[in-house]
Amino acid sequence: MKPGYIDSRTEEFDPAPALRHYLAGTAAGDGDRLDAVTRYAVQPPGKLVRPVLLVESAAAVGADPADLVPIAVALEYLHVATLVHDDIIDGDLLRRGRPTVHARYGRDEAIVAGDALLLDTFRTLTEAAELGFPPAAVLEAVRIVAVAGLDLCRGQAMEAGLAGDLYCGMARYRTMAGLKTGALFIAACAAGAVLGGGSGEEVRALRSFADHLGCAFQMRDDLLPYLADTSRAGKSSVTDIVNQRPTFPVLVGIELADTTQCWRIEQSLSGRLPADEAHRLLRQVLTETGALAEASARVAAEVAAARADLAPFGVRGERLIALADSMIGRTW
Repeated sequence: MKPGYIDSRTEEFDPAPALRHYLAGTAAGDGDRLDAVTRYAVQPPGKLVRPVLLVESAAAVGADPADLVPIAVALEYLHVATLVHDDIIDGDLLRRGRPTVHARYGRDEAIVAGDALLLDTFRTLTEAAELGFPPAAVLEAVRIVAVAGLDLCRGQAMEAGLAGDLYCGMARYRTMAGLKTGALFIAACAAGAVLGGGSGEEVRALRSFADHLGCAFQMRDDLLPYLADTSRAGKSSVTDIVNQRPTFPVLVGIELADTTQCWRIEQSLSGRLPADEAHRLLRQVLTETGALAEASARVAAEVAAARADLAPFGVRGERLIALADSMIGRTW
């Protein structure tokens, strides 16, 4: 076992500090300009949800998660790369409470840094073979993450296609959320289980857990602009309104609204009102219809489904359950 780590088979093991340690010292580059930009992108890290999911999924199938820490950071590289590019697409100037990469370094350097982090994802994954993991498991983990990356891109393209369509329906939203957000959750859990030596049944159960959790996470993220101010959410509360996106609470509101309330929702997302005024109007009507309460209940139902998927793991699934509860209960 590596010095400085606690055996995963004890309850005291916490992968987050070790993940932060690796992120602080292994971002791409050799101290050059690219290194500075990629380090800014990954530092300080967020909640490290995806790499922690990989580590804890390995533990759930009986592996020592300390061994997975150097590999798990790959999921953070991939996640951050997508955020860098998303912020450019959306024109967002704030991420995690500070300037986005393109706001700090410019659009061109941000694009290159995002590309570098994408490539570093797979370099890091392949290093698992050098750490003693079976080559077949490493290859499968790389395949899982690559497929997830493609699914994520499909989800983002689908999200763009739904812009302005307030009547697209919940089924299409669920598909989009499963691709855009759920894909990396699924990849993290499945790759962790495969590298940890899990059975096919265990991998399938963890994939289902991650699918439910990923959708709950996206739904909760869509709710944040109406439940927290910008300083607590760490991002703009009006981005989705400016981009005319039919987010989860909006679609719930359309389901519950009467004709007049639907018209008010349409007005708030028409692009004809100042963003802050549109946000106030939309928040008001979503509260009136009960959409915010109903949306929160549906998030809880997704989390309950995720928890149920972990039942076969018994006590080995408790840390994943605790992680899911802490993630969806977030208010930053």
